[in-house]
Amino acid sequence: MLIAVATLLLAGGSLSATEMVVEHLDEPGLLAPETDSGTTGTVKSGPLETGSEIERFCSNIADAARDRRYALQTEELQALQQEVDKRILLLEEKRAEYEKWLKRREEFLARAEDGVVKIYSGMRPDAAAERLAAMDTVLAASILMKIDTRKAGVILNEMEKKAAAMLTGIMAATARRTDPT
Repeated sequence: MLIAVATLLLAGGSLSATEMVVEHLDEPGLLAPETDSGTTGTVKSGPLETGSEIERFCSNIADAARDRRYALQTEELQALQQEVDKRILLLEEKRAEYEKWLKRREEFLARAEDGVVKIYSGMRPDAAAERLAAMDTVLAASILMKIDTRKAGVILNEMEKKAAAMLTGIMAATARRTDPT
């Protein structure tokens, strides 16, 4: 009988299935086999000697144990689904917050970019050339592209040849309508 209980528990039996086994074990004659009335305590042949009673019991509770196991798994999956739904809502809230901040950042950058372009277009060409040559080439090229073409030409004329060539290459690649790769 202990083997049947252990097998049930190892097979993933639920607590209620184990309780059923214990209740069945409490039936007379299963835990304490009857002895011959009389002398030496010899055991009569009973249900423990044959496996049929155990096999019938295990086969009778197998469906109930399986159903209980499925019910527990279903409950666990529903709880996990609720947790996933909560996390999805939190992520959606965070995404909306990040989109709001991104929009504010882009608006700020657009205003700042216009201001930077106005600053560089108002500078003397030699001073603007010196500052643009010292900064990131992509940023410098984007500023030069927004400055009036005459002013940008004068600024490029004041730059060193290598820096001017690099900026011109970036501006030309940006102006292409097809992907250069």
